[in-house]
Amino acid sequence: MLLRSLIALATIQEPTGAPASEKFDAGNTIIEHVSNSSHDDPLFSLPHVFDIDFSVTKHVFMLWLVAAIVFIVVTFSVRRYLKQERLIPSGFMNGLEAIVEFIRDTIVRPNIGNKWLNTWTPLILTLFFFILSANAIGLIPIFDLLAVTDHFVLHTGHESFINKLVHGGTTVTANFNVTAGLATITFLAIILAGSMAHGFVKHWKNIVPHGLNPLVYLILVPIEIIGMLVKPFALTMRLAANMTGGHIAIVSILSFVFLFTEMFAKAIAGIGVGVVLSIPLAVGISALEIIVVLVQAYVFTLLSAVFIGMAINVHH
Repeated sequence: MLLRSLIALATIQEPTGAPASEKFDAGNTIIEHVSNSSHDDPLFSLPHVFDIDFSVTKHVFMLWLVAAIVFIVVTFSVRRYLKQERLIPSGFMNGLEAIVEFIRDTIVRPNIGNKWLNTWTPLILTLFFFILSANAIGLIPIFDLLAVTDHFVLHTGHESFINKLVHGGTTVTANFNVTAGLATITFLAIILAGSMAHGFVKHWKNIVPHGLNPLVYLILVPIEIIGMLVKPFALTMRLAANMTGGHIAIVSILSFVFLFTEMFAKAIAGIGVGVVLSIPLAVGISALEIIVVLVQAYVFTLLSAVFIGMAINVHH
């Protein structure tokens, strides 16, 4: 994260070829660092279908990249493991098996139960590995290094694919549309789990306790429906806000280097602030972000398992 932010700040390019004397805009730099590429200038332009723009933006590309990495790595590791004469995991497969068992035994089993364990463990594992991989890839300065290479070596034009690719954030889980999509999967899984366990009609009856005064249901039913909708909303906001906050904090702190350089019209002022304040704070927040990457993947999958388990194991 630290290297990513330093490179991003140090290689800022104005798309219109603005002069080097133009003042540093911290706001635009921060927004550029976390935003998706514009729909007006996507990586690949595709036709609209039912007024929906299917053009491929930076975050759509990152979704495909993360999904491909997870699929290839897990599939290759499992198939190679199954081809062995002795099914004794080692190396990467040993770690992968430990994670699978941890998620199954500490998240899915206690919250969903043994009866539906094999039904919902694959979904919970998929959410965990996808979110963890997306969070982790957002810390790697892949495209910022590409921007440096393009700036000093390749010298491609503004309309080139490489130039479009380096703009925007790489952490797709910082995009509220992405987290809303993941939360929608959990929301639909809750309804499906309740319907499979109790039947579709009885699942909806189970949202409120039975045997109460009919007048109580006039108040209780709307509250429970609102509570049902709050669950995916909470999943959406928690993941995206946490992943966005760390990036904004680090880029904001590193921006002090350029702001103080302009304020005092001396590079030594910015360097001093960077050495004394910006870099130590950015290193600390970057270390914290590594923990956040793990915690947010764990929390999202844990809450998803809890919500699914609540639909299956109804208690009021």
